[in-house]
Amino acid sequence: MFYFDWTYFLIIPGLLLGMWAQHKVNSAYQEYSRVGTRLGRPASEVVAELLRRNGNSVVRVGRVGGQLTDHYDPGKELLNLSEGVYGSGSVAALGIAAHEAGHAMQKLEGYAPLKLRTAAVPVVNIGSRTSTPLFLLGLVFSWQPLVYIGIALFSLSVLFSLITLPVEFDASNRAIRMLTEGGYVTESERSGVKAVLNAAALTYVASAVTSILSLLRLLMIARSRDRD
Repeated sequence: MFYFDWTYFLIIPGLLLGMWAQHKVNSAYQEYSRVGTRLGRPASEVVAELLRRNGNSVVRVGRVGGQLTDHYDPGKELLNLSEGVYGSGSVAALGIAAHEAGHAMQKLEGYAPLKLRTAAVPVVNIGSRTSTPLFLLGLVFSWQPLVYIGIALFSLSVLFSLITLPVEFDASNRAIRMLTEGGYVTESERSGVKAVLNAAALTYVASAVTSILSLLRLLMIARSRDRD
């Protein structure tokens, strides 16, 4: 039966990588959230100053609930920091806040991968909602064109996850550079920032790998139906 197809095993490496990446993120965050910076200034204050120093005066800094829920909203020009980051002066907090500032600077400078990812969001959302139902309907009614339409829509999510990688890596590089050039972190603190951001980057890599393996699985199922 479809639900017990052996191709499910294809996505196991991606799932394991995702679990390991999430563990790395949590471990790095817990470790470096206990390490204060030499300056001891709260991340909300530092990130606001970072933006101003780099010519970005339109972004506001806000607070959002939850842990590791920090994000930059380009539509509202709002950089939201989680409760554990907003008022903290830890190495982890500064790294996370500066990463989101990196996204804000990407928009200000017209960073092409970010523009592409933002433009793709509406299409990807439609694809993510409709790909699986269409794929399953195609299998149920043995209509291969519908199966491949579902796969094509799912591939949009795969493409989105690949576009996300350079966006996230670039934001982290910007964060490290801004913190270093501004004198906000020492060399040892810089190493801690990199550890936190590198761990976070693994989650995006794991997501991309899982998406690619899932796409491969769908293609294998479709091909097996072609031979039937």
